[in-house]
Amino acid sequence: MAAERILIVDDEETLCEVLKINLENEGYDVDIAFSAEQALAYDLTRYSLILLDIMMGEISGIKMAKMLKADVTTADIPIIFCTARDTEDDMVMGLNLGADDYIMKPYTIRNVIARVKSVLRRTSGHKSNAKEEKPNVLKVDGLQLDLEFKRCLVDGEEVKLARKEFELLAYLISHRGKICSREQILSRVWSNEVVVLDRTIDVNITRLRSKIGVYGSYIVTRSGFGYGFRD
Repeated sequence: MAAERILIVDDEETLCEVLKINLENEGYDVDIAFSAEQALAYDLTRYSLILLDIMMGEISGIKMAKMLKADVTTADIPIIFCTARDTEDDMVMGLNLGADDYIMKPYTIRNVIARVKSVLRRTSGHKSNAKEEKPNVLKVDGLQLDLEFKRCLVDGEEVKLARKEFELLAYLISHRGKICSREQILSRVWSNEVVVLDRTIDVNITRLRSKIGVYGSYIVTRSGFGYGFRD
C-alpha cells in the first residue's frame, strides 16, 4: 500500500525540514512548499493532507484554504492549520473555512504527528468515497469546468458563463491539443440551431477570452482552420 502523502506549506524553512524528517520517520511521503504560490503550482490532488501556515506572503494560508475548498478536485483534502495566530476568533475562522484541525505555535512534534494521524484516520474513508463520486471535471492549470454543476472557476473564483460559452469552452478543453474546425464546433455546440453564422463563434470566443482572464490566451486561433485549446 502506498504511503500517504503530506504537503507542508510554511515560510519557516527550518521548521518545515524538522516536520518533514519526523513525518517521514512515521512512514509518510512529505513535500514542502515555502509559500502558497509555490504550493498552488503543485498537483495538489496527490496529497492526503496539507499542513498549512496562515501568515505567509501575498497569498495567506486563509486565502489558499478558500481556493482549495472552492475547487471540487481539492475540496476534500484535509487541512490542518499550523499558526502563531492563537486567538479563539482565529481558530473559529479557520475551522469555519473547513479546516480539519488547528494547531497553535509553538507546538511539539509529537502533538503535530498525533493530530495528523487523527485527521487521516477520520477522513480516509470519506475521502475514498468522495473520489468515487467526484463529478466530471475539466481542469487545465487554474481553469476548471465542473460539468455536473455547470460552473466555471478561474483560480478558485467562480466566473459566470452563458450556456453556449460554457459548452464551447468545454468542447475546446475536451479536445485540447488539436484544432477544431468551425463546422465541428457548430455541429457540437449549436447542433439544435436552425441558422448560425460563423460570426457567432467569433463573438463567443472573444467573450470567453475576456471572462477567463489569463487563461484566455490558452484559446488559439488558426486562420482558415478553426480554434483550439493549447495543451
